[in-house]
Amino acid sequence: MSSQDDDDNTRVALTFIGLIVAAVVVGVLTFAVMGLGSRPSAEAPEVELVIEEVDIAPVGEALVKVYYEIGQADLSGDAQAQLAKVVEAAAAQPTLIVLVSGFHDASGNAAQNAELAKQRALGVRQALLSAGVGVERVKLRKPESTLGDGQAAEARRVELRVQ
Repeated sequence: MSSQDDDDNTRVALTFIGLIVAAVVVGVLTFAVMGLGSRPSAEAPEVELVIEEVDIAPVGEALVKVYYEIGQADLSGDAQAQLAKVVEAAAAQPTLIVLVSGFHDASGNAAQNAELAKQRALGVRQALLSAGVGVERVKLRKPESTLGDGQAAEARRVELRVQ
């Protein structure tokens, strides 16, 4: 065997060992980062949120009414802008609550309609919490069925009052 062959074999062996070391280092770093990411943060402890429906009578006219398409519960961009009014009013009156009421009509399956109204109200609640309104200030009413023969869109709404 020549000196050239020994040098080539040494290079191949060192390259192979280098790749193994690099793979181990990447694996350890990945494991460390993934492990740290799954730990709860000391700054933001996990809080179990209990969502309770309250029996508080609405007072006055709704500050904002958020309307939905049939069968939908997602907030539109327009709804997000409307919620800014509620966030501003809540900030200006820190002792008041934000009352969130979901509505549905009497047609179709009453249980499904009530659940959809609840999901809409929960979506609005989450948007308010994300915007900085305190969880203790946002109160949900039990979903209500609309009566009468008004416009169909009136039945697919969530009303918000700062009271």
